[in-house]
Amino acid sequence: MSVGNTTQAVNFDRQDLTLVLGENLDLGGDDSGARNGTGKTTIINALSYALYGNALTNIKKDNLINKTNTKGMMVTIDFEKNGQSYRIERGRKPNIMKFWVGDQEKEITDDSQGDSRETQGDIERMLGMSHDMFRHVVALNTYTEPFLALRANDQRTIIEQLLGITLLSEKADKLKEQARANRDCITQEEFRIKAVTDANVRIQEQIDALKRRQILWTTKHADEVLKIQDAITELQKIDIVPEIQLHKELATWEQLRKDLNDLSGAISRSKMDLQREEKTIKKLKAEKIALENHQCHTCGQAFHDSKHKQVSIEKDKELAATNFSANAHAVTVAELQLATTGLGTLGVKPKPFYAKESDAIHHQASVDNLIKQLADKITEQDPYAEQIVEMQEKGVEEVTYDTINGLTNIKDHQEFLLKLLTNKDSFIRKRIIDQNLSYLNARLGQYLDRIGLPHTIKFNNDLTVSITELGRDLDFDNLSRGERNRLILSLSWSFRDVWESLYQPINLLFIDELIDSGLDSSGVESSLAILKKMSRESNKSIWLVSHKDELIGRVNNTLHVIKENGFTSYSTDVDIA
Repeated sequence: MSVGNTTQAVNFDRQDLTLVLGENLDLGGDDSGARNGTGKTTIINALSYALYGNALTNIKKDNLINKTNTKGMMVTIDFEKNGQSYRIERGRKPNIMKFWVGDQEKEITDDSQGDSRETQGDIERMLGMSHDMFRHVVALNTYTEPFLALRANDQRTIIEQLLGITLLSEKADKLKEQARANRDCITQEEFRIKAVTDANVRIQEQIDALKRRQILWTTKHADEVLKIQDAITELQKIDIVPEIQLHKELATWEQLRKDLNDLSGAISRSKMDLQREEKTIKKLKAEKIALENHQCHTCGQAFHDSKHKQVSIEKDKELAATNFSANAHAVTVAELQLATTGLGTLGVKPKPFYAKESDAIHHQASVDNLIKQLADKITEQDPYAEQIVEMQEKGVEEVTYDTINGLTNIKDHQEFLLKLLTNKDSFIRKRIIDQNLSYLNARLGQYLDRIGLPHTIKFNNDLTVSITELGRDLDFDNLSRGERNRLILSLSWSFRDVWESLYQPINLLFIDELIDSGLDSSGVESSLAILKKMSRESNKSIWLVSHKDELIGRVNNTLHVIKENGFTSYSTDVDIA
């Protein structure tokens, strides 16, 4: 604003009533309009900007910069709360935002606008007061729309902040965030349970499929074992050792039969040969007798010539040869008969089960092979058992509802608490309103009586305000300017008393030109009396911005705001470090 040539500092911790009086030397310095435009309200705007980043009045932030300098605006405030010191530096062109707690400077993550939402939130939480409440409790200004001129919703907002109902709303908002986070957790847990359940279903389907295969395998395995056992039993019905012995005996019997048949055939042939030779001998003997009788054995005629002797010799030789052959056949027959006797009798033919000995030998191999197969089959492992056990133990995850049940209990509890915090019929809200409205109405009645306003103003349980005079219901607009200012001051002071009773003391109070506007001398005197008592008994630092020179003699301290050559200076003795 008009401060800009040198750094100015004001000490607010005075515990007295200070009159802030302007003197515009550029306009002559006398009473004829020389009290305006000096920079009195700038003090309050600077305090508001330092704490909240906004002026008290509706001035754009860039319009707070000195028009001559056009840059380098800086406001610094040092204060203490609950024994902890704080410092805020805030400026524009360049944009600056710094915040100290004790000697520790807090990190500002976003100072692009000369402030930071997060840091500003920290500051306001530390202050415990919103900017709207600041304007109605700490810095009263004619530019601020009076409480009773606000819309009903805006009035309710202020009253709820004052009575602590806003705290319920803030707690409700935090509870809503927690409830939202809890619902998200429930949703996530539901998704997790569904995912686990679906996975378990799929795994169980796989397990069931494996069990079905296991049953098929077990059935088939048992059938195969039974078949092998039956085959072994069937094969073992035949005693293979005697069977093989029978085959050996059969081979011997067959060989004996063959040998006997061979000898019998040879004997038969030899006997036939012998009979043939005997017939020949008989014939030859007959022919020889005929020859001895000189008779031709062929034609039967007498035979006496030389040929006779030759034929006789030949017949003798032929007879001798035939006799020899017959003797040989006879010997052969005897020998064969002797051999047959040596072989013995054929006996009963052996009757084995198998036609061939090789089949009997193969039978034994089959039995041995089946016994080995049976041993292998019995020791064969179930290929599905291990998979089923592993999937049941490791694949199927136990579905527990402990977490979601706990979250659901929390959700139910949060919903119950939320109703208590937000429901207009909640006993908590009613209790707070009943307790604090009584105190507010009592303090308001006292201030109205002391400031000289005869009207009855009362805050109702629904947080509306009723104004009556002599039984007539009035609106705020029905009041005169002086009556309105009396009511504005009384409301602010009663708000302040309620605030301090509920939260914390406030050592600072600004009243900017409200006493100058429409109050008669009686109203001014009553207001001054209230402010002096407040300052004296409660150790408050009260700053009364006014144009009234006559008030100088009524206060202990006066801050002169002097404007000269376009710049403002304050008549303070504060050393600037």
